[in-house]
Amino acid sequence: MPDTTTRHDVLVVGGGPAGAATGYWLAKAGLDVAVIERKTYPRDKSCGDGLTPRAVKQLDDMGLRPRLETYHRNRGLRAVAHDITLELPWPEHPDFPNHGFVVRRTVLDQMVAEHARDAGVALWEGTDAVAPILRDGLVRGITVQDKATGQKRDAHARYVVLAEGANSRIARTLGASRNRSYPMGLAIRGYYASSQADDAWIESALDVRDRHGASLPGYGWVFPLGDGTVNVGIGLLSTFRDYKSVNTTTLMNEWLITAPEHWGLDPDGAIGPVLGGRLPMAGSVNPKVGPNWVVVGDAAGSINPFNGEGIDYAYETGRIAADLIHESLATGSGLPLQRYPHLLDEEYGLYFKVARLFMQLMGNPALMRELTRVGMHSRSLMEWVLAIMANLLKPDELGPAEAVYRTVAAMARVVPEPASV
Repeated sequence: MPDTTTRHDVLVVGGGPAGAATGYWLAKAGLDVAVIERKTYPRDKSCGDGLTPRAVKQLDDMGLRPRLETYHRNRGLRAVAHDITLELPWPEHPDFPNHGFVVRRTVLDQMVAEHARDAGVALWEGTDAVAPILRDGLVRGITVQDKATGQKRDAHARYVVLAEGANSRIARTLGASRNRSYPMGLAIRGYYASSQADDAWIESALDVRDRHGASLPGYGWVFPLGDGTVNVGIGLLSTFRDYKSVNTTTLMNEWLITAPEHWGLDPDGAIGPVLGGRLPMAGSVNPKVGPNWVVVGDAAGSINPFNGEGIDYAYETGRIAADLIHESLATGSGLPLQRYPHLLDEEYGLYFKVARLFMQLMGNPALMRELTRVGMHSRSLMEWVLAIMANLLKPDELGPAEAVYRTVAAMARVVPEPASV
């Protein structure tokens, strides 16, 4: 918490992946920036802890490769469904590495935030963003409160970045809201001991069943951390018909009981709390920009609907916003920042649109059961699906929309029409 009321070039509300990355890139550009984080590090989040090649590239670009290499590396995804197992390497790509990592969020978020601080960011931990300071149609700053002392004060800035995560209070105050017709994800995860914690693959179960063999909605995962523990979780989409009536605790328990035996999981052996959270997806929050404020990361709904992946998009949207704010300050005009929605649409618009359509299929357990059954018999098709879902298609390959449509069409032709939707 600052000792006196100060003025900065930029205030960033939230010190998670999006906020810390935004702060880092702004500080590297020579700007005076403060990041307001209501918790103190290390702080935990409901997350699978997996870093895909897209996220690895962003961390590498921030100069964090040496730190990242001390954590558990993986080669790709092991897909399990219908008694078939496929090990699918991350694809070779001209822009992204062919590997990922698994790093606990308690470690990762602190690492990136401290890296931003080392770059020149003023990092205010244990500080709550109470309300925006509004004057003449602009956000002039943020009223902040020291959570330890209760002391409030005003912090002023020329630009404000909102990176509060899925429940962005300040963004809502400024009129940003989630389009409820877009898919919403729900995820729950915990940590468990496993003798296979050094496994070279992250694993996803595409056909989850309870102990009696009945199909369950959603998909399960086990991500090895390389330290004797694994991150175990299950995700569910709001496109599932009975989404609101699902008991996620029961869903998680059944997944733990029926998870592949090679992990050696004890359903009653959670290490620490089992956490759940909601995931606004596919760019579902608008508006994303105002005259001198911008929304990034989860707060903007920048989560991949295919797999619930959000860390890489948090880093990427934060970096885009930082570049535009730097340009706006350098030119003395707020016009560059107004390009933010257009740039996001260029980068993700078509991909997210197709993903939303595909989510309608994924919300039908009977149809998804048949689609995965067909897909698991073709390694080349599943490798293609992995590249699509992780947004890792090469520039010279089919565009995401055409690729997904062709994939779904090819699979759907051999799938009988479900009895009910």
